[in-house]
Amino acid sequence: MIRVAIVGNIASGKSTVEKFLLDLGYKVLDTDALCHSLLDCDAVKNFFRAYDVFENGKISRDRLGKLVFSSDTLKSDLENLLYPKVRHGINEFFAKYDLEKFVFVSAPQLFEAKMEDLFDKILFVYCDDALREERLIARNHYTKEYAKLRMSKQMSQDIKKEKSDWVVYNNSTIDNLKSQIITLLEQIR
Repeated sequence: MIRVAIVGNIASGKSTVEKFLLDLGYKVLDTDALCHSLLDCDAVKNFFRAYDVFENGKISRDRLGKLVFSSDTLKSDLENLLYPKVRHGINEFFAKYDLEKFVFVSAPQLFEAKMEDLFDKILFVYCDDALREERLIARNHYTKEYAKLRMSKQMSQDIKKEKSDWVVYNNSTIDNLKSQIITLLEQIR
């Protein structure tokens, strides 16, 4: 089994790549979705109990995001709670699909979480910063300032690109991105 991480900074197009790979029949784990489900675990709820991040008894992703992206300490605390559980979830996914030739894990925080050791190859989805900012404002209804803040909290795309085995560029159309993925898959089969 070849274990491939799909990496990309916020609003780069990782979800589009994930969906396309799923449509092609590959097994794909979305660690963003895994992290969102983990927000309801007792450890996270207990840690953030004293903060205004709850809505109807559950942690609000929007409120929590605004809190942790305004505090490097709280962001680190949240990551320390989530990353070991994410690592465990990735290993369970690998065990479940160990007979597959290729499995893919969308792991936006791969380098920040120091999980490179789990993977054989890393696919980086690159998108120009200005376009990512535009997408964040349109998709998430962020202010320009908040979009810039969220983007600034991630490792530089250039550093991630250097650390990756393959790079696809998502500055054009979805068809162009899909074409790059098909070409890559043909090369590695």
